[in-house]
Amino acid sequence: MGKVKGKPGPLARRPDNSAFKQQRLPAWSPMLTANTVLPFFYFMALICMLLGVWLLLTVQSTQEVKMDYTEAGQCSTCFEKLQNKSNAGQSCSCTVVLSIKKPLKGDVFFYYGLKNFHQNLRRYMDSRDDGQMVGRKTNLKNPSSYCTPFDRDQNGLPIAPCGAVANSMFNDSFTLFYQEKIGSSVKVPLLRRGITWYTDKNVKYRNPKVDNLTLAKVFEGTAKPLFWQKPVYELDPFDSTNNGFINDDLIVWMREAAFPNFKKLYGVLYRGDSPFTQGLPAGSYTMEISYNFPVQHFQGRKEVVLTTLTWFGGQNHFLPIAYLVTSGLILLIAIVLTVVWCKFGKTGKNMEE
Repeated sequence: MGKVKGKPGPLARRPDNSAFKQQRLPAWSPMLTANTVLPFFYFMALICMLLGVWLLLTVQSTQEVKMDYTEAGQCSTCFEKLQNKSNAGQSCSCTVVLSIKKPLKGDVFFYYGLKNFHQNLRRYMDSRDDGQMVGRKTNLKNPSSYCTPFDRDQNGLPIAPCGAVANSMFNDSFTLFYQEKIGSSVKVPLLRRGITWYTDKNVKYRNPKVDNLTLAKVFEGTAKPLFWQKPVYELDPFDSTNNGFINDDLIVWMREAAFPNFKKLYGVLYRGDSPFTQGLPAGSYTMEISYNFPVQHFQGRKEVVLTTLTWFGGQNHFLPIAYLVTSGLILLIAIVLTVVWCKFGKTGKNMEE
């Protein structure tokens, strides 16, 4: 039978007879021999070792002071008070003493840390309304269903900002004093602005725009999250431009951590005034804490971290140790291959015997 008219023949889909389509392009196929492979292994082991030592020395050049204040000093009273869920939302104040043995030179960063707090749970991370946080008026009055059950309060008012992430926002505050002389203390100045990512502050989080209205009027008809002490338009009583969805502390908290033990930036030392021009001097410090965030219900801990940074960041030993371990493994493999090569020879005749 002949070929049916209108239908292609069996050879119609054959690729063109070109070097590219027929895979006849020139190629380089290296011959892997001991003389080429073994030097490469030793070279990679050396490179990884040098990188690991360099990064380890860089990390160790940072200075860090940690203090777990969950039940430290007077804070034990607040800890016990917040064990009762009926006291949730109530304020408690305490004071702890912090000692710095060596001066922290250069820029000093103040972090708060949480342990055993899982911000990486999928349902927790989804419990937010990005449309609301970007300033859409419709989402302000009608929160996304993703926020349930933190979308409306007991009176049916929409919550702003809604969701579990915003509802669990860390709300402890700190004031640090340096005991410069006996009986005399100086407040440590902290810069509390400019601690967020630029894209978050200027793109991802915006307040609703309503002409000639204050933030209180803009958010009128909404309720604060259940565990908050203040509405979103009063988060910063000292700076009205740092309220609403563009509050720095809120933005920092809304960027979820990948691990259950994490720290988030609270402030940066202002080095314009004496005696802090060179950093934090050694000595005794007193920290006044507004103790509001309960951790008993998830068996967590709270801490403050004072640290200096390098180009590599803070004290994180993971990458240097990873390079050193990789270097050791590569070196071990190289030695084993060298022994095998020396024993059986280049031709492999000893293996045949």
